[in-house]
Amino acid sequence: MRYSKMLTLIQQVLNKDSDIKIDFALTSKMARQIELWSRMYEGAAPWLNKSVQSAELPSAIASETARMITLEMKSSVTGSTRADYINQVYQKMIQSLRIQVEYGCAKGGLILKPYVTQNGIVIQYVQADCFFPVDFDSSGNMTRCVFLEQFRKGEKIYSRLEIHGMEADTIQITNRVFVAANEYSLGTELPISSVPRWAELAPELRISGAGKLLFGYFKVPLANNSDTDSPLGVSVYSRAVGLISEADKRYSQINWEYEAKEAAVHIAQNLLKWDKDQGKYQYPGGKERLYRDVEYSSGAVDKPLIDVFSPDIRDTSFFNGLNQQLKRIEFNCNLAYGTLSDPDSVDKTATEIKTSKQRSYTFISDCQMALQTALEDTVDAMNTYCDLYSLAPAGDYQMSFDWDDSVIVDAESERQQDRNDVAMGVMGLAEYRAKWYGETIEEAAKNLPAPALVEE
Repeated sequence: MRYSKMLTLIQQVLNKDSDIKIDFALTSKMARQIELWSRMYEGAAPWLNKSVQSAELPSAIASETARMITLEMKSSVTGSTRADYINQVYQKMIQSLRIQVEYGCAKGGLILKPYVTQNGIVIQYVQADCFFPVDFDSSGNMTRCVFLEQFRKGEKIYSRLEIHGMEADTIQITNRVFVAANEYSLGTELPISSVPRWAELAPELRISGAGKLLFGYFKVPLANNSDTDSPLGVSVYSRAVGLISEADKRYSQINWEYEAKEAAVHIAQNLLKWDKDQGKYQYPGGKERLYRDVEYSSGAVDKPLIDVFSPDIRDTSFFNGLNQQLKRIEFNCNLAYGTLSDPDSVDKTATEIKTSKQRSYTFISDCQMALQTALEDTVDAMNTYCDLYSLAPAGDYQMSFDWDDSVIVDAESERQQDRNDVAMGVMGLAEYRAKWYGETIEEAAKNLPAPALVEE
């Protein structure tokens, strides 16, 4: 079911049982934007048709952004037996994190929701078009959210709404189940115990002493220009939707140029042999695509019996136009020039190229801090579940994060600055070698080349 349609149905259910109308933080306008970003990522943008093909730019942008965010990321939970238990689950989550972050970058957000099974804690990844935020507090923390799970059995559609709410220091988790015969409504509400798949879930659970909802929310750190009143995150390509649409058209023009200008031989039908069994003319073996039969009623007086069609391809001008479009997309998506466009044709000045890289570094750094906050909240939720279900002995824990410096810092510029400091005498050779060669100061001092002897 469409995301915006499901939002309307959930609003109707919650408002029906409430004395006061609930104003969702997620508006219908924002829901439609999330639908659009999802369709673009899946290669099904609304402007695509038989004439306009996708250049797969949204998935490339989201993938590259996620790669840079998680590049050589290292993180762990330490400090106690409790920390060791959490860390086992946490490391499994880290292994698949890049793929999930890509979904979050594409659709504007991602929820990391721990839950408890018979085998311990498991992490559920909920993409932006599968959860429905209701309320946020003044600090931007989500205080009420609805998660949807559906399955079809025969002609019936079963839906489970898992509603997480926060009041004071108490979390209330409510499960409600509905069955419908079509996709136009949630249908009739059922006891959760009547559906075998969800029979083991409690209809309601209250957890006291928690300061926030039991999940982490990764939000792309961009201002929401799609809905300025919305506290939700936006796609990393939300500011390039129109540009991507035009790029797809230009990409399709290039494809058509090659197809339309494909070499062909127009040949008179009387030069071909008629195949009675197949009811068509026979072309030279394996050349059916090359030859096109033409009926020349005037014979060879007006036109030759064989005419070669092979016009020049205008690929250079088309590619230049597409490349300029890709540079505009790179700028609007906080990517360095040459990420999508041809790096050999970047005719920007050195200052402009440096500025574009710094813009990319700054955005990736902001994304890493947003992801770190989501991971800290996720681990905090796991710790709460450990207390609630006695999964591990009580104990303190600390989290460590090591983000790849080459993503945040222009390493080559930093290295050149250090060389200048060495030349000025404000940085020692041993200090420089230790920093850039991965040695201790003592090792670096021993490995320095002996000073050259000066002959008198």
